[in-house]
Amino acid sequence: MTTQSLKNNVNIQDFDGSGTQVPVYHPDTVAVRGGVKTTEEGEHSDAVFLTSSFMFPSAEAASGVFQHGMPGNVYSRFSNPTVKAFERRLAALEGGEACVATASGMAACTLLVMTALAAGDHVVAGKTMFGSTITLFTKIFKKFSVDVTLVEVGDTEAWRAAIRPETKLLFVESPTNPCIDLADIKALAAMAHDNGALLAVDNCFCSPVLQRPLELGADVVMHSATKYLDGQGRAVGGALVGSQAFVGEQVQTLQRSLGFTMGAFDAWIFQKGLETLPIRVAKHCENANALAAWLEQHPKVKSVNHPSLPSHKQHELAKQQQSDFGGVLAFELAGGREAAWAVIDATQLLSRTANLGDVRTTITHPATTTHGRLSDEDRAQAGINEGMIRLSVGLEHIEDIKADLDRGLSAL
Repeated sequence: MTTQSLKNNVNIQDFDGSGTQVPVYHPDTVAVRGGVKTTEEGEHSDAVFLTSSFMFPSAEAASGVFQHGMPGNVYSRFSNPTVKAFERRLAALEGGEACVATASGMAACTLLVMTALAAGDHVVAGKTMFGSTITLFTKIFKKFSVDVTLVEVGDTEAWRAAIRPETKLLFVESPTNPCIDLADIKALAAMAHDNGALLAVDNCFCSPVLQRPLELGADVVMHSATKYLDGQGRAVGGALVGSQAFVGEQVQTLQRSLGFTMGAFDAWIFQKGLETLPIRVAKHCENANALAAWLEQHPKVKSVNHPSLPSHKQHELAKQQQSDFGGVLAFELAGGREAAWAVIDATQLLSRTANLGDVRTTITHPATTTHGRLSDEDRAQAGINEGMIRLSVGLEHIEDIKADLDRGLSAL
């Protein structure tokens, strides 16, 4: 496996918001200390600025910030020091110049599309995506004359064939939810740039600990911060990371008008989550790798989809562009929905919830939860069948997770 994402140091020009250059730090250090500017109170933990507006020493100073772009905070829909701290830290971890934090992952996706596209533009996206993202692209944005073509995530030539002169965005999850398919990010980036388009990568399943799409050529990284960045199921949020010109200026400008704003307290929760992200993700991967191998040998399991397995069709690609294989896996049962529900209902330890990236292992049936509102045709196109179960492997002892799954599988 490559260890690029874990071992390469991060060059941070504005580590703490002071505007001064600092030494180059390892990502583990950035996760703990990046982005924070200590106030005159000298607090050791990050401060939380729970305020809607900000005061100015004079009318002239207020005019300078409002009208002339002088540094300063105006209103927490525009900017907030706690949110800025989280944005600086995540941007540093992803190797980006700028970050815009949003109220949810779906808000981040909507903000990306509304910034990058106009009526008449075209998007190429992977067939396998989170259900709400599929709905956003195929239903909602079509009302605004934005067209989309869905292709097999791992079929690079299918992406190439789908590009038109009006294509302005390639959008991909890698790995995908819930099928755990991978895209060749370097190849898609080159393809997008050759055709004057942007490549956006949803990095939710990997986090910057395992994969840095910007280093592979992507233009924008998207996150549902609700997942691994928090890691404990406490808050909802999202983020976009990329260049100063696109994310720091164009996206930020539109966000101020739309109001897709992350709250200060949520930003503080995500900031604290980032402090333990490298340690948590390493354990998530260790448990998931072991569980995938165990499930693949289980007599009642038809198939397992996790990049750690040599049987995974993109096992070698995962080794090239990720530093480990991730904490989410899917497995299939021969008995369809009845079998899947029986297994889920017979577990006692695992959490029956559709959230993922939590310290607690979660189990869900995608066909009737995360993708339940899609048509049968759309689900089939996304590769989701009634016998599929998705696991987000947590930090419990691996033998306890195995025992609970074995209890569920014994119900068949």
